[in-house]
Amino acid sequence: MAIDSTSPAPPAGLRESKKQETRQLISDHATRLFIAQGFEQTTIAEIATAARVAKKTVSNYFPRKEDLALDHQDAFIASLADTVTARRPGESALTALRRAFTDAATAADPVAGFSGPAFARMVADSPTLSTRLRDLHDLREAALADALATATGAPPDDITPRAAAALLGAVHRTLFQRIQELTLTGHDNAQISATATAEADKAFDLLEPSLTHYAASRTTHDTPAPG
Repeated sequence: MAIDSTSPAPPAGLRESKKQETRQLISDHATRLFIAQGFEQTTIAEIATAARVAKKTVSNYFPRKEDLALDHQDAFIASLADTVTARRPGESALTALRRAFTDAATAADPVAGFSGPAFARMVADSPTLSTRLRDLHDLREAALADALATATGAPPDDITPRAAAALLGAVHRTLFQRIQELTLTGHDNAQISATATAEADKAFDLLEPSLTHYAASRTTHDTPAPG
């Protein structure tokens, strides 16, 4: 019986699993090198060698060098918009975002800024990563503005969703920076969580007078507007 020398392609699920493993392997080695040597000082070639892959493989998985360090960026950009979209019946955007931040701080979620002192120092010491992080905050705010516009049915030329997103985004940006500051000064996650949660109450309270009912979702008892 003749034997086919061509191996069958692995199932799609297995291929995807292998891709995720390779991606995580590259990211882990990159982070280790960035922390040890500094972001700017570490080359893609060094990362490829450490991960035992080709330079092209690194670039295929991570088109920009910054992507290797900030590998939660997609979740970060979408986080506020997703919270608004998934808010509970009758819940305003402010209430949903306030609740979500408290949950994230309690869980020491990396997307909220809990990264550990070594990682936080790496970002703070890198002009490239610091600039990219500011860009990600801007992109997150823009995504939030789009979600608010959809939630409220605002016309394209209405500035209200953008203004509300700017206010809500500023609070989240400030809290993120605060978590990083506390991390760099040696506080552990439990201390940071307690401090950030208390300070978040003060920050969100400032927005209550203007945004208490903004973008509140309909309850199950609401009657849809005609037309």
